[in-house]
Amino acid sequence: MGVKGKLTASIDVNCGGHLIHDHFHTKPHLIPNITPSKILSFEFLKGETIKVGSVVSWKYNDDGKDKVIKHVIEAIDPESKSITWKVIDGDVLELYDSFTVITLSDQHWATWTFLYEKKTEETPEPLVLLGFVIGMTKDIESHLLK
Repeated sequence: MGVKGKLTASIDVNCGGHLIHDHFHTKPHLIPNITPSKILSFEFLKGETIKVGSVVSWKYNDDGKDKVIKHVIEAIDPESKSITWKVIDGDVLELYDSFTVITLSDQHWATWTFLYEKKTEETPEPLVLLGFVIGMTKDIESHLLK
């Protein structure tokens, strides 16, 4: 068994965290247009909306390399404005045996939590990926403030 980890970052968002949540919950197909240098495409593989059991695929650019991540939606809490995305396929699983992303939004904050199990002790913490999602969140915020 690999080393388990948890990494969390909260970003102060001037547009309101609920608007960030709304984009991931009801308008994920718009995110590639908002942040095209980071997110190349979004696709539903199972289901037509973000709901428990839906499977989605994101193509993204990580430091000049095109990558893919596929998630199954494990949980959605409309009251706390959270979505739990379990990674089921893609480049992230080359380094991690398991990887779950939890997005949580409130009035002024957007919070990202990564729960993961490294394949080896030498596997780096997913700080680069965390920086990526922070940048993506800031891009969405900028778009919403226009």
